[in-house]
Amino acid sequence: MALNLIKLCVGVETVDDLAQSIERRKKRLSSVKQPLEIVHTTRMAPKRADEIIGAGSLYWVIKGRVQCRQEIIDLRTYNDSQGISRCDIVMKPELVLTAHQPKRPFQGWRYFKAEDTPRDLGAGEAEISDMPEEMRAELAGLGLI
Repeated sequence: MALNLIKLCVGVETVDDLAQSIERRKKRLSSVKQPLEIVHTTRMAPKRADEIIGAGSLYWVIKGRVQCRQEIIDLRTYNDSQGISRCDIVMKPELVLTAHQPKRPFQGWRYFKAEDTPRDLGAGEAEISDMPEEMRAELAGLGLI
């Protein structure tokens, strides 16, 4: 069974904001003819990388709720120019919307077991994913979606 990571999406107000940020990164990488890799750098590296790479996802907490995820392709550890260890979480650029799940604030990333993750929104729930983010958040807060 895949092991996932969960992380707060700091500085992002909506899933749409995150999607726009990813699009800007893709354009920037394309303009300098770099490989299309969406990377998030963290201080600590997961020790259970073999359970995550190619099978797990990074679940994003936006405004106190898990709202989407990105599949993890690779985890790369290195030391930066100051000798501090870092880990690049390399992800697919596509966002997968999930059912909203409340999550209290925490620091860094955490392991997120498959049985604890919210379900993906399916094709039959296209109307939900097409709703404006604010409406979706309000309905989720009321427990209606």
